[in-house]
Amino acid sequence: MNDNSHKKWYASSDKMLGKTIGNFIKHHRTEQRLTQSELANKANISRSTLSLLERGEAVTLSTLIRVLRVLNLLHIMDVFSINKTISPIALAKAERARRQRVRTKTNDQDKTDSEW
Repeated sequence: MNDNSHKKWYASSDKMLGKTIGNFIKHHRTEQRLTQSELANKANISRSTLSLLERGEAVTLSTLIRVLRVLNLLHIMDVFSINKTISPIALAKAERARRQRVRTKTNDQDKTDSEW
């Protein structure tokens, strides 16, 4: 995403963000030619709850996940994945700490006692 899209989301109110999610759900429901009643039944929620979601009103996270699952849209959850990254400095330190050579092991029998 570019900086402008970030600014757009941060500048939006909670109500506006809810409406965006609702429009997304409604768009995909109508694309799949499902009525509100059909989608609600498949998601095991009431039609009025689905209507609230599509209008951008507050619904539970569980409700949203159920609807996304029925619409085969759970792939959008990928944006919540956490990818661990290592800083260049930490990588350089790890490279420096890595062993550079391997020494052969000496047996105790090979050692000679010193007269000292």
